[in-house]
Amino acid sequence: MTVSRAHVEALPDGVEVELGAFLSNTTTRRAKLSGDKLQALAALGPPWAT
Repeated sequence: MTVSRAHVEALPDGVEVELGAFLSNTTTRRAKLSGDKLQALAALGPPWAT
């Protein structure tokens, strides 16, 4: 799935999350993530997390 960096997701409780920025930052910095965080992301299914 491709998400633009500017994408903002509105949660049911009204909170807005800058999902695009989070995904962009996480994919470019994945080498710096701890093993636990990388495993948690991989469990969610994005192919770049494995």
